[in-house]
Amino acid sequence: MSDTPDRVDPSAAAMQGVNGYWRALDADDIRRGEHRTMIGAMWDDIGTLQFEFLRRQGLQPFHRLLDVGCGSLRGGVHFVRYLDKGRYCGIDANASLVDAGHHELALAGLDQRGARLVADANFDVGRFGETFDYAIAVSVITHLFTDHIQACLKRVRHVLEQNGTFYVTFFEAPETAHLDPITHAPGEITTSYTQDPFHQSFEELQTLAARVGMRARLIGDFGHPRGQRMAAFSPL
Repeated sequence: MSDTPDRVDPSAAAMQGVNGYWRALDADDIRRGEHRTMIGAMWDDIGTLQFEFLRRQGLQPFHRLLDVGCGSLRGGVHFVRYLDKGRYCGIDANASLVDAGHHELALAGLDQRGARLVADANFDVGRFGETFDYAIAVSVITHLFTDHIQACLKRVRHVLEQNGTFYVTFFEAPETAHLDPITHAPGEITTSYTQDPFHQSFEELQTLAARVGMRARLIGDFGHPRGQRMAAFSPL
């Protein structure tokens, strides 16, 4: 059974809108599949990439997975198909993308698999009333200011099992407070320290993690087509 998404006012959230993120899709937009072109698109490639990555990290069907910034289930469709019934929870700030996620599950014949989807702009993952073995956030903190990254880590820490791991993609900077723009390869995406899309050094992520009782581990390149890298956060 899926939770009824709350409609979220984008002005109440700090995440900046890029690639049409804050566009409110209507039912016709969703039927046409326009959600698949939003937020970086590459629906098939990046959806498969994150699924195969978590499988390599040990994800098994019986594990409980939290998908932070699940969007319209680019990766979620793969996870819901693979995991045991009721083991997938997804949260996203854009309620119309959550609606599109429900649509994608129905298209794939997965709407009876017990996936739970919530629209929430404040990373209130405690709403699921679950703890999780794995969590993932793909192309999420790349659009967040530092204080909202901190809030995201703290919220997820509260629902992560002691031996659980939160995998997060980011654009890597070579030093802390790197003020010059960086163009990342592949993909040629240019990032900034002060404007969306953002970059951070791994040391900055380590500092944010330590503040909420987590350790950070750099995985680095995992084949992202736009040069994002992967970090893993786990409870201390």
